[in-house]
Amino acid sequence: SPDPGSWEGRYIAANGSALEVGSEIFYWYQSGDPPRIGLARSMDGRLWRKDSQPVLRLGPRGSWDEGAAADPCVVRYGEYLYMFYLGDDRARRQRLVVARSRDGTVWWKHRRNPVLELGDAAAFDEQGLGEPAVWASHGRYWMLYTGRDRAENRRLGLAWSTDGVTWKRWSGNAVLAGDRPWNAKVVCDPSVEVEGGRVQVWYGGGDVAHPAENIHGQIGRATLFLEPAETPTVKK
Repeated sequence: SPDPGSWEGRYIAANGSALEVGSEIFYWYQSGDPPRIGLARSMDGRLWRKDSQPVLRLGPRGSWDEGAAADPCVVRYGEYLYMFYLGDDRARRQRLVVARSRDGTVWWKHRRNPVLELGDAAAFDEQGLGEPAVWASHGRYWMLYTGRDRAENRRLGLAWSTDGVTWKRWSGNAVLAGDRPWNAKVVCDPSVEVEGGRVQVWYGGGDVAHPAENIHGQIGRATLFLEPAETPTVKK
């Protein structure tokens, strides 16, 4: 729960990312107004202590994340931790960016940010990107992310990378969109579990095109097949 007397104010989001770091469980989460990214730690997953200040602050004036830093996804590759997150600039463009850390508390933002720009005009992700879920398989890095169009419909896009910094969309279309009444307007916030050539995807769904509230949200599941890698397919 948020601490109104701290930097969190009265706002804390469910969007977060957990990872074992040393002998502890680290959980990065977004909170505050404007949103920034904080860190909570636990030895057993039940008792948690929060750092007193955000571990990822807003960027300087004119930067890609001067307005907000949100939706963290943290993964470990080699000796480093990488945080993919939503950066909001002064023009209210929500794009995906990355930072790197050795210990999960001190982060360096990559100079080549943002790593994934807005989609083309009339694309499913022309209005904003967020909620990345990143993993490695089949000799590549992969990312599912939420894309927003101008009508606030949300769908999931797929991108890939060979180095974790330079990302390409798999196509200009969403890889997962709602096709049932309960998720007709919103498919968002993916979480993944890799099982060989299959990626199990859990996501939020809703029947109202709104960025945050009153979407009658429910949880859905789909399977993304990456074999062969040239033709990813989704089974719901």
